[in-house]
Amino acid sequence: QVKFVESGGGLVQPGESLRLSCEASGIIFPVRGMGWYRQPPGQERELVAVVMTDGTTNYADSVKGRFTVSKDSDKHAVYLQMNSLKPGDTAVYYCNAKIYIISQTFDYWGQGTQVTVSS
Repeated sequence: QVKFVESGGGLVQPGESLRLSCEASGIIFPVRGMGWYRQPPGQERELVAVVMTDGTTNYADSVKGRFTVSKDSDKHAVYLQMNSLKPGDTAVYYCNAKIYIISQTFDYWGQGTQVTVSS
């Protein structure tokens, strides 16, 4: 069973920074990539940033230049450094692992951590 431990969320003021951490355990199949998605209030879940095993990254346009995703493949861990936070970044942030099982890639999710940006 895949389990996630997420940390780092909280309440900050606009312009401040936060660092999210996530470590997954119980993975027995290859991991194609890990990353972060978010769900703002009343909206659907959306991509924030992912990093694949070859180091390729993909960011939402809204966070480019402000957020940085990184990984520790040995630990199945992923991190999200968030700088210059805006009220529009307020959301529940979910850790994601893309696991390759018998020719298909499946998404696994953490429980989510709340990030609130408000003055």
